[in-house]
Amino acid sequence: MIRRLLCAALLAAATAQAAPLEWRGISLSGAEWGEKLPFPGTHGKDFVYPGVASTAYYQASGMNLMRIAFRWERLQPVLGGELDAAELARLREFVDGTTARGLQVLLDPHNYAAYKEVRVGTAELPIAAFADFWRRLALQFKGNPRVQFGLVNEPHGLPTETWAAAAQAAIDAIRATGATNLVTVPGNGYTGAWSWFESTWYGSANAEVMDRVHDPLNRMLFEVHQYFDKDGSGTQPDCVSPEIGAERLRRFTAWLRQHKRRALLGEIGGGPNAVCEQAVRGALQHLQANADVWAGWLWWAGGPRWGDYFLSLEPDADGRDKPQMRWLAPFLR
Repeated sequence: MIRRLLCAALLAAATAQAAPLEWRGISLSGAEWGEKLPFPGTHGKDFVYPGVASTAYYQASGMNLMRIAFRWERLQPVLGGELDAAELARLREFVDGTTARGLQVLLDPHNYAAYKEVRVGTAELPIAAFADFWRRLALQFKGNPRVQFGLVNEPHGLPTETWAAAAQAAIDAIRATGATNLVTVPGNGYTGAWSWFESTWYGSANAEVMDRVHDPLNRMLFEVHQYFDKDGSGTQPDCVSPEIGAERLRRFTAWLRQHKRRALLGEIGGGPNAVCEQAVRGALQHLQANADVWAGWLWWAGGPRWGDYFLSLEPDADGRDKPQMRWLAPFLR
């Protein structure tokens, strides 16, 4: 016990001295909601964008990157068609207002590499349609250097080779517009860091396929997600162990270094308890200790209407911080 406490103290001291990673932030949810209701639903009732003013709380804490989730189908109601003017205006209001505050915004089509439940790479949803969507979106936001392009949230239900081809097509379409914005590329199978090498349940392993994806400008990051509950889903408030945070990242970190790639931990979270606190701190310490391959991290989640959701970082009705904000403080400044 004494040895463990000493190790924890030494790690805390090292964290305090280390510079924070380039990107520290949060995934803001709300605009992607309502997909199970009659689609597209009603704005303000079934789904809602976070307010620009709400980002001030996170910016004051030291966060500098806001990941904004939305639905591809709402933004482009017809495949290959124009972007919906009303939905684009809502997205642009958040993006323009937030970047004007000096923050970066990561666009997040929260679609799992699907459109109305049809997976990319099928006859109904060809890869060309996904590339077209990103061409149109890049044209809208390429003039803002504070906007980053996250290709899609957590692809699954399709072969990894198909997803890699779709990701490459999207990058090529983005760069063809002249956009130089940073692009984040998730892996297949929910893009878990701990499952990057798995090949038994989602097809070929990401570790075997995703290195095929390249950006001619070398301005891309792989985006992985990692939770510390038993099945890695982030749906349970309990974490496996105090050490699980770093344990679930180490092998992927080695893969990045081997392939001379870099990554963003696009979702991380844990329930408000002592074990998860240690797990999250361990994970973030691991990222800082490997800053040559890790560009940053984003907590899941913030945004309106979360209520008492155990992973929400939104302050309570009295303006008090959630417990997890205390855990993150040493990694923000």
